[in-house]
Amino acid sequence: MAALRQYLVVWRIPGAPTLFIFGIIGRLGIGMTPLALLLVVEDVTGRYSLAGVAGAIYAVAGAVLSPLAGRIADRVGPTPVLLVTAVAHPLALLALLLAHGHGLAVIYGATAVAGATYPPMSAALRGAWNDVTAPSTGRYPLRNIALAAETALFELVFVVGPLLVAGFVLVADATAALAGAGIVTLVGTVVVALGRVMRGWQPHPKSAHAKGLGPLRIGGFPSLLFCVFGLGTAFGATGITVPAFASAEGVADPDSLAGVLLAVWAVGSATGGFWFGTRKLRDNLTRQFAVLLGLLAATFAVFAVMPTPTALGIALVFGGVVIAPALTLENTMVGRIAPGSMLNEAYTWVVTVSVGASAFGGAAAGWLIDKAGVPWAFVFAGLAVAAAALVAAPAGGPIARSEKAAAVRLESALTPDSV
Repeated sequence: MAALRQYLVVWRIPGAPTLFIFGIIGRLGIGMTPLALLLVVEDVTGRYSLAGVAGAIYAVAGAVLSPLAGRIADRVGPTPVLLVTAVAHPLALLALLLAHGHGLAVIYGATAVAGATYPPMSAALRGAWNDVTAPSTGRYPLRNIALAAETALFELVFVVGPLLVAGFVLVADATAALAGAGIVTLVGTVVVALGRVMRGWQPHPKSAHAKGLGPLRIGGFPSLLFCVFGLGTAFGATGITVPAFASAEGVADPDSLAGVLLAVWAVGSATGGFWFGTRKLRDNLTRQFAVLLGLLAATFAVFAVMPTPTALGIALVFGGVVIAPALTLENTMVGRIAPGSMLNEAYTWVVTVSVGASAFGGAAAGWLIDKAGVPWAFVFAGLAVAAAALVAAPAGGPIARSEKAAAVRLESALTPDSV
């Protein structure tokens, strides 16, 4: 009950229900669009390889342009950026649906525009939670709870999204699923953009605006992005390895089995995230982050030796418990290390690196599965996270130094001026 009361306190923050509810609705497209796009393009071309290229174009276009959207949001505020992309993205999806008879090049072009215009919702939401729990608000002790809830709820996107696509396909077709993804993105993004938190954004002095490499020049941030890359690589590899495991089992419906296994992994993560939000953060965040990464790396070694789908499912539930806490600390440290004037761009870099790493991890895992087998793909995923843990672990490393400096700034901001 005490834990529930803590989340209720966060829920009562002005504007919080909008961020939670419509933040999830607006991002359901993350779980819907890639699958719906794959099905639509495969239906047109008759080839999964060409559909896979479309998916890659969609992901890369979004990843490349996301930091630009983040920089603009840091300068003019998140509301205008969210509103423009909320309209542009569904229009691009509509153009994609209308491009069926105009050749593969037109389909790919529309796909690129759709990816490039996807609203930077995750970055805007994480920035918003940092704003509403800033030291000046008196709500800083709620930041970990808020970010943990945001991270845990975000897992629902990867469970509910594919289920919605399956429902659309069952009653209509993949085209309807892609249109549905555009509608939920439009509605959720517009409501969040016009909510009191986003509209309450305060501009930063022009002298503080990002220039050149922006947050990439901030000490510790590139190293933190390396950790993001390790996590993204592991997640991308798992997205390929679990379906391969299911196929190797010779079950009647391996796709459904893979979906269930990945869903229970997400459920485990969400459970761990909600529990972690009620914990008090330790003084040394980097050490805690490194420990969580090390534990997560070890879970992949366990996955590699699971003999049956049931055993793997159980291992995935317990292994997933570590994911959301690690991601919560990752998001917390981004908010502490990056200046407030660069926060949206910093979070979009996290998204960009995650997407790129996921694509790399999936490709590498596919190659390893063909050459060495499923267990080695799990081992590869674990090594990627282990490398991230090694970068985060040193007490004198760049992440630790930046985190210590951030802790000093925070302590100064939380300490009332002496009279």
